[in-house]
Amino acid sequence: MNALPTMYDSLLRVEGRVATLTMNRDDVRNELTGTRLVDDIEAVCSWINQNEEISVLVLTGAGSAFSAGGNVKHMLRREGAFGGSVAELDRKYRHGIQRMPLALQALEVPSIAAINGAAIGAGFDLACMCDLRVAADDAKLGETFVNLGIIPGDGGAWLLQRLVGYQRAAELTFSGRVFGAQEGLDIGLLLSLVPPASLPDHAKELAERIAAKPPQALRLTKRLMQQAQKQELPDFLALCAVYQGICHNTEDHVEAVASFLEKRAPVFVGR
Repeated sequence: MNALPTMYDSLLRVEGRVATLTMNRDDVRNELTGTRLVDDIEAVCSWINQNEEISVLVLTGAGSAFSAGGNVKHMLRREGAFGGSVAELDRKYRHGIQRMPLALQALEVPSIAAINGAAIGAGFDLACMCDLRVAADDAKLGETFVNLGIIPGDGGAWLLQRLVGYQRAAELTFSGRVFGAQEGLDIGLLLSLVPPASLPDHAKELAERIAAKPPQALRLTKRLMQQAQKQELPDFLALCAVYQGICHNTEDHVEAVASFLEKRAPVFVGR
């Protein structure tokens, strides 16, 4: 395994085949625009893609919030990520916070957002960038950009409607209302809810269950799931045939079949 990447505002822990990235700026509720959290997320995604020993990424926040999104005080003063002409702001968004959805879209392994506390604005969108979302039952969520007279500049309008459908996403985005974790579960945005104290173990158990699968097949399945959103069925089936040919020629496929027939736990080697 390559050396862990340098973290600035986060903590990175690797246990087995699971990497856990904890945003560690509770002093500003893990806001994304006045910290280096976007740098950390981008660096970890790139590092995982180069390390086949990692099979799952868990993303969570330290302290009282998953992420409060953008720094509203900086917006008021039009400074930092929010200052400048239209052209300057265009550049700041493209080279700033928009690196985050692109990094998570390119991540080759499944990602799990473990939402502790508030996930608001860009913090909410960050959770939507992950493949799976589990949450503390007291979490608060919101696509709140319109309340501040702005739009979801990090891809939220693209992400949310793919998760909950256009009408539901439109209501949440147009109203900018904050809603509870139970509603998030009811509309299919969240996979499961647990008491706050149980969230780390719950996310870990889910990640380990996924990470126990054959590593190559897992990465190919993630890639396949993404391509299914973009391709017509004939092209998609052609891709499935190629990926299946790869899988049938792996040692882990042989081990998976043998362990199934022999009624024993499999031992996968990533080849």
